[in-house]
Amino acid sequence: MPSGFCYPGKGEGGDLPPRPECAPLWHEALRAELPQVRLTLLVGRHAQKRYLPRGFAPTMTQAVARWREAPPGFLPLPHPAWRSRLWMGRNPWFAAELLPDLRARIGGALDQNV
Repeated sequence: MPSGFCYPGKGEGGDLPPRPECAPLWHEALRAELPQVRLTLLVGRHAQKRYLPRGFAPTMTQAVARWREAPPGFLPLPHPAWRSRLWMGRNPWFAAELLPDLRARIGGALDQNV
C-alpha cells in the first residue's frame, strides 16, 4: 500500500511528500484487515519513517543498510525511481547481500501455510 492514499501533487524534483493526514487515516484500518501479512516492504524514505523506530536511521541509505536490524516482518528498500539505478551502483552490497535475503524472505512468506 502507498505511504499516502492521496496524491500529494508535483514538486520541483518529482512528487511532493505524502500528505500527513492520509496514512494515519488508512494504514491502521487496512493493516487490521490483513492479519496474514508476513512481510512488509518499506519502499522509500516515507514508508521507512512511518514504520521504523524513531532514530533507526537518518537517511534512506542507512535504513536500507541496516535491513538486518529492522523490526521483524519489515524490510527497508530504496524507492524504485530511475535514480535508484545510480544508487545501486554506489551501493553494490544491495544486490550482493540484501536482494538474496529479500528473495528468501518472499519465498518463506509464500511457502507458509495460510
